[in-house]
Amino acid sequence: MRSSDFFPAEKSAVTAACQHLIDDFLKPRFLPTIRPTQFNYPVDILGKWHGTKYRFIQHYRSGFPENLGEEFDAPFARLDWISRNRFDLQWHRHTGEWFCLHRSLTLAEAIDTLRSEGLFHPFECRGFSYPAVLAGWIRKINVHVA
Repeated sequence: MRSSDFFPAEKSAVTAACQHLIDDFLKPRFLPTIRPTQFNYPVDILGKWHGTKYRFIQHYRSGFPENLGEEFDAPFARLDWISRNRFDLQWHRHTGEWFCLHRSLTLAEAIDTLRSEGLFHPFECRGFSYPAVLAGWIRKINVHVA
């Protein structure tokens, strides 16, 4: 099916279901409060459409002195519309590539899977998120090596 077959009413229903997941599950569980750090730290979890693909994104702010306050997005999961009420679920790898883990799920199945499978959640490591820790380590290494 072509993207022109993705009707506005269906897109609105998908947006509402995804926003409900963000507001009622992802934010309370993975971002109950914003905790500024000396590294990059998450300040929001949101969703954005890119054509027929709905991306789940963790929004970050920098705590590094040299770029204090700069912000960037780190996607972690994606819902791809493939046909009427059928979606593929993609996981965002650390390499920047998307990897399809589930194919042809209904919207309800996709939302349940996004909620229940940890690979589709924002990555956390002892209170820090993956991009925050990784960027912090890389900057620390570069600062000490230079």
